[in-house]
Amino acid sequence: MNKLPPSDAEALCQQLARKMQPSVDVTHTILVGIHTGGAWVATRLHALLGLQTTLGVIDVSFYRDDYNQRGLHKGGGKSHLPFATEGAHLIIVDDVLYTGRTARAAMNELFDYGRPDKIELAVLVDRGGRELPIAPTYCAQTITLPAAQMLALTRAEDGTLTFQLTAEPHGETGK
Repeated sequence: MNKLPPSDAEALCQQLARKMQPSVDVTHTILVGIHTGGAWVATRLHALLGLQTTLGVIDVSFYRDDYNQRGLHKGGGKSHLPFATEGAHLIIVDDVLYTGRTARAAMNELFDYGRPDKIELAVLVDRGGRELPIAPTYCAQTITLPAAQMLALTRAEDGTLTFQLTAEPHGETGK
């Protein structure tokens, strides 16, 4: 497992786009970013990949199996899927994959809109620690972090993405 400099998010977006490029059909593949960090990454990837499809964004707060413990995610927003999911090739985009609960919640929400033909998962960082059998299709970097640490993606006013390593909030199993 590699160490991740906290400011490497921009380079990881480029790397992830290069990994996805051979499998992406610019006229049919649809990216769906998970609020908040995943939506930022999806926006960046959408431009880097030159996709002609509409970008989707989902807030999975109500679909998480630990909603009663976590409540609503601050900084989230409402889901916006301005396309038909039925028969579509969707790529769920998130910043960090940890337990797998957020990705599972995203799939549950997407199926409420219809039955996609294919769903893939793209993440900037896989930090391990899975609690569900979820794996990314595309991943820019894999690292190992202690459970007491969290990798948080932030966005500056100019749009620059940066990772920060922080202490895990007590009792929370987030990123």
